[in-house]
Amino acid sequence: MRINNTTPKSDGFYMPSELAEHRCTYVLWPERGDNWRNNAENAQEVFKKVIQTIAKYEPVVVGVNPGQYPHVLEMNMPNVQVVEISNNDSWIRDCGATFVVNGRGNMRAVDWSFNAWGGLVNGLYFPWDQDDLVAAKMCAIEAVNRYRLSDFILEGGSIHSDGEGTILTTEECLLDEGRNANMTKEEIEAKLLEYLGAEKVLWIPKGIYMDEDTNGHVDNICQFVAPGKVVLAWEDNQDDPQYERSKAALDYLESQTDAKGRKIEVVKIHVPNPITITKEESEGVDIVEGTFPRREGDRLPASYVNYYNCNGAVILPVFDDEHDQAAIDTLQELFPDKVIEPIYAREILLGGGNIHCITQQVPRP
Repeated sequence: MRINNTTPKSDGFYMPSELAEHRCTYVLWPERGDNWRNNAENAQEVFKKVIQTIAKYEPVVVGVNPGQYPHVLEMNMPNVQVVEISNNDSWIRDCGATFVVNGRGNMRAVDWSFNAWGGLVNGLYFPWDQDDLVAAKMCAIEAVNRYRLSDFILEGGSIHSDGEGTILTTEECLLDEGRNANMTKEEIEAKLLEYLGAEKVLWIPKGIYMDEDTNGHVDNICQFVAPGKVVLAWEDNQDDPQYERSKAALDYLESQTDAKGRKIEVVKIHVPNPITITKEESEGVDIVEGTFPRREGDRLPASYVNYYNCNGAVILPVFDDEHDQAAIDTLQELFPDKVIEPIYAREILLGGGNIHCITQQVPRP
């Protein structure tokens, strides 16, 4: 059922932390040849590995376009349900539902409007009509009521919740002219608080350098690891453009308190060395007018912070880089009771995001 006359906050619902127990994880299967090289065959191999790794810890629901359904079903992956969910591309974190709970065993979802990260202003592709229906289909599968916002654009990767009233986001993304240009920062913040059941929004200035696909999503630069504690993508080299962005985020976060009045503790995770698109990788992507180009030499927005927390494990993107092990070690210290599952994720990165971007959790109410 679509709920139009109330909000999650007024009904006593809130967005839980990703660290709360999940019922399952949703993933969309990639196939778009103008975003994924070689008709997404390389990306599909890595998506499959991500799906199978998560499925060791919790059920996974894989949404596929009709043409891919027999192919994915035939993989016969344990603890994985394959369903038809038509989509324009495979970033379910951004187009999917944001689930909210009330702490009394009930769950609903927020169905934000989706416009492919900027619509006709600076979006990545057109049309995005099937993507904008994904959240409603997830709600139907999960049999939960949804709050549909037909007049407010938001992607799930642009927000992060501590589950105790505090939301992380970036000004670079939410104030971008391709989202809600008719609204002030204060109006956007009020909408977040009302539909996420929160009390405070922390506005990091900018996301990862060259995260042009999403206009600087927060899930690529900063995540909560506990209430009052975050990990931050960090760069030591002051000559690298990422340093200024990471330093601005650090200065801001260390000056803030959360909704409960706690000072924010920041743990740094160094970004990998700059990763650029090779000639072979660029030439493998179909050139289609109106879609985001993948040019040889372009720097990719690589970050270890784009990991996914599932039940019992952290699914971590790694890049065959000298900083991989430090990221693994830091996250193991932060999550001593979880298994750190590193996955070589360059193929996902080539599409513009990473493991957190291709997953969406359904909490256990």
